[in-house]
Amino acid sequence: MKRNMRKRSIYLTRGIVAWVALFGAIAYAQQTGTTSDEQKLVEKIKEAVMKELRESDFLSRQIELGIQNYIKKQQQAQAAARAEEERQANERAKNVRRVSASRDHIYGNPNAPVSLIEYSDFECPFCKRFHDTANEIVDAYGGKVNWVYRHFPLSMHNPGAQKEAEASECVAQLGGNDAFWKFANAIYARTKSNGNGFPLDQLVPLGKEMGLDERQFKECIDGMKYASRVQEDLDEGAQIGITGTPANFLLRNDTGEVILKVGAQPAEAIKPDIDKLLGK
Repeated sequence: MKRNMRKRSIYLTRGIVAWVALFGAIAYAQQTGTTSDEQKLVEKIKEAVMKELRESDFLSRQIELGIQNYIKKQQQAQAAARAEEERQANERAKNVRRVSASRDHIYGNPNAPVSLIEYSDFECPFCKRFHDTANEIVDAYGGKVNWVYRHFPLSMHNPGAQKEAEASECVAQLGGNDAFWKFANAIYARTKSNGNGFPLDQLVPLGKEMGLDERQFKECIDGMKYASRVQEDLDEGAQIGITGTPANFLLRNDTGEVILKVGAQPAEAIKPDIDKLLGK
């Protein structure tokens, strides 16, 4: 270690001396004017200095150091930007709409102290994966956590995601809350995702399979009865900063404390925050 430090010190000293000699010679020539012999001497000094710099590895070391410093500053700037984005996202998350039994689709105990609020897209592959995770979480907490489903169909997954969201609201109207969750489970189980994962001409047959009135269900879908309802969820999601799905919010219902959980995170990454909200 000491030998390497001494070696670097020698390189640095030689480099500095070389730079001083080079710029001293150039400055002298510029200030005094030179004869041809003196000019030749200056050129020789320049050549000797450049040779010394190359051989001492001074230039390459300084360039490498400069690159390392630049990379470090860029990383620090990126980390600061990410931290600020996260701070702003958490601030916006505090404005998530509180749970309403008369409006929201709730799986589990409606009076649970903690709600997992999910803004989701029936054609999103990550939402498909997270669907089972959310089920697992609610079932694991024995009535202390419920799951609230809200719509956020991404434009790149339309028209499939939008029509499936509208259809789910028709199901809720005709069959109630339990029918909504049965329909949601079926869509996520059967869709291949990414916008064309579930044939839209199979929505009505799926409703019939679930025991819904076929004519009423078809009229509700074709009439786009709940397009505005889906748009309301979309708009409020955008207002609190949602840009992708699934976007999940853990809400302590009595205090209003909110924890943002972005993406299809595993149950193990979400449970510690739920435990925190429950005061465990």
